[in-house]
Amino acid sequence: MSAQIRPGWMEKPKPLTQAGKAVALVTVVALVCVPFLVIVSTSLASQREVVANGGWVLWPTEPTLDAYRDILDGGIVTHALAVSAGVTIAGTLLSLACTVTLAYALSRPAVFGARPVLLLILFTFLFPPGMIPSFLLVKELGMLDSYSSIVLPVLVNVFNLVVLRGFFQGIPEELYEAARLDGAGDWRVLWTIVLPLSKAALAVVGLFYAVAYWNSWFYASLYLESDHWPLQQVLRTYVIAGTELTDTTTGEGTASAPQTIQMAVLVIATVPILLVYPLLQKYFTKGVLTGAIKS
Repeated sequence: MSAQIRPGWMEKPKPLTQAGKAVALVTVVALVCVPFLVIVSTSLASQREVVANGGWVLWPTEPTLDAYRDILDGGIVTHALAVSAGVTIAGTLLSLACTVTLAYALSRPAVFGARPVLLLILFTFLFPPGMIPSFLLVKELGMLDSYSSIVLPVLVNVFNLVVLRGFFQGIPEELYEAARLDGAGDWRVLWTIVLPLSKAALAVVGLFYAVAYWNSWFYASLYLESDHWPLQQVLRTYVIAGTELTDTTTGEGTASAPQTIQMAVLVIATVPILLVYPLLQKYFTKGVLTGAIKS
């Protein structure tokens, strides 16, 4: 009996194909890791080594933490880091609370007016307001130069809302009916049944919100004064614009090289997300795909 012919995508790859894939993978990894290594190495290099290497260091021979001491001694970066952490934590919790309650209400078929509200929300997603109307609204509400101006306008993300709504709709209806027969109200059903079953989706949506708040700088540049800036706006000012970082207490520049200071600020702005992401990565596929398929 002749051997069964397998489709092309099931055939064992040839050695040349495997070698090509390995080369492509190594190239992609190098393109991702080498720039990050240069950033970390430059932030740890001494001023003499930075000057000797033309501003960039691939591997420091005299590693030092002077740049981190300069920017974390109670100056601009320390205050901006505290602002970003506070805005990220408070904004993520508020956004999750509002998104969960709204998604639960829109997922229940018996809620009056759920479909018109959902269509209205989707309309705002397709036709977002411009920068000038948003600024005028924030100004009229008296939120200029307050941290609420970078949280409340983006409190609920439509994509995250649709993902959670689809996930809630995928929960078996028998569980809702059993809870109703036991006398549970909406809040108890949400708290004791829906949320425990939605940990994957909540982790994904929470990380989406946290990354958005942590990386936000545009609204801060519009609504906040410089003494209230979050870390990303400070990063943009001192790294992209090339402004020299000065000590807020003495008004003098830092002792480290400008490139070292810039890379240290960049590392501080990047590391928190890099530490949190691996902890929640396993929830990404399950949470996003389940919400998307069942929506």
